[in-house]
Amino acid sequence: MYESLKYPILLVHGMGFRDSKHIGYWGRIPKNLEELGCKIYHGNQDANGTIESNGEVLANRVREIIAESGADKLNVIAHSKGGLDMRYAISSLGISEYVASLTTIGTPHNGSLTVDRLLKLPKPAVKFVSACADIWLKICGDKTPDTYKVINAFTTASAADFNRNNPDSSDVYYQSYAFVMKHVWSDIIMILPSMVVKIFEGQNDGLLAPRAVEWTNFRGIITGNSGRGISHCDEVDLRRRHFSWKNGDGVRDITEFYVSIVNELKEKGF
Repeated sequence: MYESLKYPILLVHGMGFRDSKHIGYWGRIPKNLEELGCKIYHGNQDANGTIESNGEVLANRVREIIAESGADKLNVIAHSKGGLDMRYAISSLGISEYVASLTTIGTPHNGSLTVDRLLKLPKPAVKFVSACADIWLKICGDKTPDTYKVINAFTTASAADFNRNNPDSSDVYYQSYAFVMKHVWSDIIMILPSMVVKIFEGQNDGLLAPRAVEWTNFRGIITGNSGRGISHCDEVDLRRRHFSWKNGDGVRDITEFYVSIVNELKEKGF
């Protein structure tokens, strides 16, 4: 019989989406991990809340799960901006004692050189687009979206400030993963942003280059064994299907990648 993890898993989503029972952010991943005996929880923070406001939600959520489950700690797997939200909750809001590990998937720890360039666009235009996004996200359920502030948090200067103010906790095991698409046309949803990021930063997952996401215990660049690679959307199983059936170097199904994460955490005693 498969021996599962010592601690439950908290899945923390990224920017632009919310946790939902009807349209799951994580695709087939939670079900696959539950079939291995893992207990799965979700962050339930705003889609475009600031790092600080989402961090507050996550800190409260962690305490809630600890009380509900009776577990001593949690293993956290966070995608994209969710990794920053969780790092803030751990380092600035005093929940490090409840977190055994934090695995970040495509998280912009070092900021984006592309965002640095894009924010040179006229500020009124950026604020207008951000305000429109906030209106829509409030309709979708966000309590305090602030897209403009969130975008500014992705600059390299803001990331450097964030890293200085939120150092890793010695109580938590951290690890990070980067992903890349093999071509800008590998994912139709990511074609335009991937082309822009490629101009400024080279190879990327459609939104972020590996240099942006490399953090403590960097596990390297993960790609698929097919001709398309793995996009920022693929990282959380947006397509709900495997990349290919063939064997070979690289990931053929993103759910297998998450199973490998769980197996390695289990071996570390988490």
